[in-house]
Amino acid sequence: MRRAGEVLLVLLAAALVLVVAWTVPWLRFVLTIALAKGLAVLGILLLLRAGQVSFGHALYLAFAAYAIAFGAARVPETLLLLPLAAIGAALLGLLVGLFVVRYREIFFGMLNLALSMVFYSLLEKFYSITHGTDGIRLPPTTFAGQVLDPETQGWAMLCLALLLSILFAVLVRIYLASPIGQALAGIKTREARLEFMGISGRRVLLSAYVLSTLMAGCGGAVLAMTTRHVTPALSYWTASGELVFIAILGGSGSVAGPFLGAVAYELTRVYAAALVADAWQMVLGAVLLLVILFAPGGLWGMGRALVGRRRQA
Repeated sequence: MRRAGEVLLVLLAAALVLVVAWTVPWLRFVLTIALAKGLAVLGILLLLRAGQVSFGHALYLAFAAYAIAFGAARVPETLLLLPLAAIGAALLGLLVGLFVVRYREIFFGMLNLALSMVFYSLLEKFYSITHGTDGIRLPPTTFAGQVLDPETQGWAMLCLALLLSILFAVLVRIYLASPIGQALAGIKTREARLEFMGISGRRVLLSAYVLSTLMAGCGGAVLAMTTRHVTPALSYWTASGELVFIAILGGSGSVAGPFLGAVAYELTRVYAAALVADAWQMVLGAVLLLVILFAPGGLWGMGRALVGRRRQA
């Protein structure tokens, strides 16, 4: 019964996204961006289960975005570019992960941040290849070999982002319920116990890290093909901070938290920028402060608390 309820909830959420995008056409772009960032934040959720926070996860989002930018000029096929970019981000995550999983807590977070800033510097300095801060403008991509008009392309990207979000949410839910997912939580509580049981904490964390970079790569690919413009700012420290912001805002109690937080973040930013263009960052900061003070479990935790009170009543 519980699984059936969860499936129904997922389908209702997906239907709600599509209905909102249909009713308010300009929100289609915003929701697609939100889902793309939600994929990257879902990867951060995995690391949070191990008590680790990556302050440089935008590295993988930017890597995939630039892979799309370079590949689209040669093979402009969405269904081919996206998996290649995501796998490329995962391979990079494997190489980086072999190094960073040796560290914990603040050292883990700051090493990720440092590597992300190194990548940002490379993107900015090699102007002849990356066009520096001007970025790269992507050509239109095909979808299953078909050249789509802008509106249809927008719907295709939204549906693709929605499908990826559902698939990875289910995958992460299964992963966390598996023995390796339970071992991941053990890193946060008492890693020494895992070692005594013959389970390598580094390997467990590495598997989660690579999976998180794969999801960040998918998010970066969707982001690049939706905006059709990539710049080094995608890997800047503020971009990584934005992902952590969304993780806190949405809450880490459920795989739905990252997407709920991403949608709330993008909508708040859009409306705040429209109403108070010079102080929209302050509005976002105030929202995060209120969540931390009055809803430490994030929006998802707040929603569960409200539902629980209604049931008791």
